[in-house]
Amino acid sequence: MMPSFLNLNYYYVSFALQGFCLFHSFKRGTQQKWMWIIVFLPYIGSLIYLYTEVWGNRRINTSAIDVKGIINPGSKLKKLEDELKFTDTFNNRIKLADAYLDAGLTDKAIDLYKASLTGAFAENEHALAQLMQAYYTQGRYAEVLPIARQIYKIPQFARSKAHIVYAMALEQVGQIDAAEAEFKGMKGRYAYFEQRYQYGLFLIRQDRIEDAEQLFTDMLEEQPHLSAVEKKSNRQWFAKAKEELKKVYQ
Repeated sequence: MMPSFLNLNYYYVSFALQGFCLFHSFKRGTQQKWMWIIVFLPYIGSLIYLYTEVWGNRRINTSAIDVKGIINPGSKLKKLEDELKFTDTFNNRIKLADAYLDAGLTDKAIDLYKASLTGAFAENEHALAQLMQAYYTQGRYAEVLPIARQIYKIPQFARSKAHIVYAMALEQVGQIDAAEAEFKGMKGRYAYFEQRYQYGLFLIRQDRIEDAEQLFTDMLEEQPHLSAVEKKSNRQWFAKAKEELKKVYQ
């Protein structure tokens, strides 16, 4: 159990954060947008406010934040389930399937994707890519491969997360050379940072530590030459590459 003085500190820090954010928001005239987020999400809401409105004054569309869904994730699923019961459309089925997948309800997601991939939507790229991810999550790697081949020639596939899943599934079923060929196909300077990070992990799993080290180093050397938007969108992959290099040098 947390000591009482830590509970007290937590209360005061939370209260101080909320107070500062509410006061700052009131002064800026944005309290209508932010009040409920700050009040109902004491730490998370305050940190979101500080990041977007104070640190660098980065604005986000707060009307798009589903406060109720953050507080109670089950409410989002219930809402989507009700929408599907009321209007059984392909889009509503896929929205619910995506939510199931995000919530870890993979069996339900798979059933819904498979039921939706019929008729005019039998080759829907998004649903097929999500079904690939669901199968991979369950370790059903062999079932990923034929789906990937259905959408392989679609232009968007080359840079998609589905392509990464395909390469990793090939590795898992023992097709190492084929997996590396796919990873190499996603490799390029000043781009494909998620793909290259995953390729680096693949190389580590193959005990090719020096190759992985060079790949991660190349990524980090390219970072200063990117635009601010590119740096922001890929910062997690740079951070992960740094973590892997630290492990190599230990």
